[in-house]
Amino acid sequence: MYPLLYWISIFCGAMALGALAFQALCLMGAWDFRGQKTPPGGARLPVSILKPLKGADPEMYEGFRSHCVQDYSDYEIIFGVNEAGDAAVPFVEKLKAEFPHVPIKLMVCNEVLGANRKVSNLAQMLKQAKYDHVVINDSDIRVPRDYLRRVMAWFAPEVDGQKVGMVTCLYRAIAGRTWWSKMESLGVTMDFMPPVLAARYLEGRVYFGLGSTMAVSKSAVEAMGGLESIADYLADDYELATRIADAGYTVVLGDVVVETYVADYNFKQFFDHQVRWGRAVRSSRPGGYAGVAVTFGLFWSLLAIVTSGGAGWSWVVLGVNLVARLGVTQVVGIGIVQHKQAWSLIWMMPLRDLLAPVIWLLSLGGGTVVWRGETFRLRGGKLFPR
Repeated sequence: MYPLLYWISIFCGAMALGALAFQALCLMGAWDFRGQKTPPGGARLPVSILKPLKGADPEMYEGFRSHCVQDYSDYEIIFGVNEAGDAAVPFVEKLKAEFPHVPIKLMVCNEVLGANRKVSNLAQMLKQAKYDHVVINDSDIRVPRDYLRRVMAWFAPEVDGQKVGMVTCLYRAIAGRTWWSKMESLGVTMDFMPPVLAARYLEGRVYFGLGSTMAVSKSAVEAMGGLESIADYLADDYELATRIADAGYTVVLGDVVVETYVADYNFKQFFDHQVRWGRAVRSSRPGGYAGVAVTFGLFWSLLAIVTSGGAGWSWVVLGVNLVARLGVTQVVGIGIVQHKQAWSLIWMMPLRDLLAPVIWLLSLGGGTVVWRGETFRLRGGKLFPR
């Protein structure tokens, strides 16, 4: 009978091979995404941009400005805060002074419709939006000049007869100055964007949304039950997209890529953010999150080397996994997401890959998340004040 370590090494090797299969799926997803036919543009539908705010984010004002210089005619911007004294308010006032020709409104959203104050604010902002289509994105998002034109083109009636209810977009995360800011930036490029493309390819359609962009029609929001119906959920972007898809609408992953700027996290802030992400995904797609274990290719390869006593096959598996990981980074991170910092941060990959299984394991259990300085209990995907 073979010793226990032999069987452990075989298991680790099998998991590492599974990670290779996953990387191949990411590449196929990238190829399929590149082949997506983008709409020609057509009529430019008027649109309301909704930006919920709480506090100040890195490069936030430049992000605000990017929405005011769009190559687009009919649009308005509505900002929403919980209270008049929010730190983001002076930035909005400065924006209104710099761009007097852009319709900009600031709302103080006094009603609390659920534990997720972002969605609570959005539900109140949506009622004030004067157009039938709205674009929702996070406070720290910076967009290119043709952003609205490329996003809104999907709603034009001539797009293959699709009943498009939502358009979402990929994003790149620009690192700050600290180690942990750089670590998160690299993680978005290597560990978040490739699985998004893999999921789109594997499922044949899109059932998720990304907070970087959620462009929706009011009719689709009404059909999914209204924003109030998801005001207690942590993963509001996922819930919104899934419910719109379930209501019979198409959700599209558009071809425009936007930017976000990562705060100068210390280790605790980075760790809390990663666990919140993990538990949000676990609460939304528990089966899929359990399967994330197979994606830790370098981790399983190293364990295979240790438990096999450095067998030749284990080194080959490690090498192939490393090449595949770097290949996906090049194709997705550089080629599609255009994250120019990725290769300068690649030296952090080993530490990132050793931390990822720990964060995954901790995210599988526990029900506490820290969000914008507040601590919540997470149960059934919903937030409950602690």
